[in-house]
Amino acid sequence: MGILAKVYEFRWALVLAGVGTYVARKLRAYLRLRAFKGPPGTGFFGLWHSRALISWESHRKYREVIDQYGPIARIGPRDLITSSPDLWMHMSAVRSLYSRAPWYPLATRFQAGKDHIFSQVDEEKHKNRRRQLVAGYSGKEIENLEGSIDTHIAELLDLIRSKYLSSDAGSKPMDFAQKMSFLTLDIISHISFGKPFGDIRADGDVDEFLKAGEEGLWVGSHIMAMGLTGVIHTPWVFRTFGPSEKDKTGLGRTVSNARKIIEERYEEGIDTTKKSDMIGSFMKNGLDKEELITEAVLQIIAGSDTTATTLKGTMLYLLSHPRVYAKLQKEVDEAVRSGAVGSSGIVSDVEVKKLPYLQAVIKEGIRIHPPVTDEVPKCVPDGGDVVTIDGTEYFLPGGAYVGIATLSMYRRKDIFGDDVEEFRPERWLPEEDERKLAVMNRVGELVFGYGKYQCLGMSIAHMEIGKILFELMRNFDLCLANPEKPWREVNYGGLYMHSDMWVLVTGRNGVN
Repeated sequence: MGILAKVYEFRWALVLAGVGTYVARKLRAYLRLRAFKGPPGTGFFGLWHSRALISWESHRKYREVIDQYGPIARIGPRDLITSSPDLWMHMSAVRSLYSRAPWYPLATRFQAGKDHIFSQVDEEKHKNRRRQLVAGYSGKEIENLEGSIDTHIAELLDLIRSKYLSSDAGSKPMDFAQKMSFLTLDIISHISFGKPFGDIRADGDVDEFLKAGEEGLWVGSHIMAMGLTGVIHTPWVFRTFGPSEKDKTGLGRTVSNARKIIEERYEEGIDTTKKSDMIGSFMKNGLDKEELITEAVLQIIAGSDTTATTLKGTMLYLLSHPRVYAKLQKEVDEAVRSGAVGSSGIVSDVEVKKLPYLQAVIKEGIRIHPPVTDEVPKCVPDGGDVVTIDGTEYFLPGGAYVGIATLSMYRRKDIFGDDVEEFRPERWLPEEDERKLAVMNRVGELVFGYGKYQCLGMSIAHMEIGKILFELMRNFDLCLANPEKPWREVNYGGLYMHSDMWVLVTGRNGVN
């Protein structure tokens, strides 16, 4: 009772001390980044950033900040955002002393205390995991990589011909967004696990991987927005409130399905002396069962989503720009007619890469609608760093977090030209100023990361995108069924989910 009495006696002094400590901490955080301007209140509170994340349009919110406050701006007490590709490459370089800011990648964990390549914030462990995964993601240890991709593209073409061809007799709208997600899930599951989920054949979300993934992203975005990443990923909290493999929906179900796939592979046995699939490659390079499961979940969600988003975004802009659509289709037809591309079977990756306008369309599609817009913040090393952004020198205090405003970076007029708001693939074709084109190409690839954080599956994604767009242009004519509302789009912390992208498809004369 004596202690309680003393506490009561000095209650106001304790309250004042607590308030004083809180105010002092807020003031210190504000002063450390006072050189950087941002929306009102961002120097003291994270409310603006939280609202941006759960607006499902964080990419646009980041751009608004950059447009108003310049190429590096404040979005929270400890957080900055930039549109500078040079700063982004500086922070992500292989020998950079910057590290991953923990609040974002840790929020992508699927299991308590178990990291995949994206959630790992320990730089040495991240480097070692990349070393274990690179052979699988590069395709070097995958048996018949391109043939597996071709199989599922052919299934898509057959599905469209059998169920979704419109004609003068009637329309059969097809949700293009859904079909691209089905296709990329089948491809990634085939090359990862040795057999596809079968979404295209079933014309449905088999085992509801897509539904579970979106539910998991919705939850993860709210955790990030509320600043609960550190709390929820405390092991006992995660075990109590996090996703469980007993769940019938969400990430818990995805983890459960991944465990089933991996355990089946262990039962089958894998000859690590031969080419197999990604899981076989990962096993060969030292991943244990639990590590394989968490990497498998990442592949299911991220390995298909960004590729599908690129296809959806690029196709939306093609359908909205008849001039570009016709020009691309003409290049495709001429390639077939001239014999540069085989007239039967799925176009090869080698042939696709020889088509300059198709490659330009892909690059412009990625630029105008980046497939991923997560800010993936980096932590400034102890002691701070002096950087130059657009000719102005800044001091970044140690411990500050700096993220990338992807949409703003791809709307920079000094890099891409004055008409950055327009979909014009011609900007990527060779021109007199080769230096400018080289800069554009270098910046254009940053959406896939850079240096020690570059996307491991970039080459496979490019292969898929080029082949799929070519075959759609060769075999069909497409148009938007509802131009006034072409799709439903939400952005969960940088990853898009699309639905209701209704198109009408007709067969091309002489092809179908």
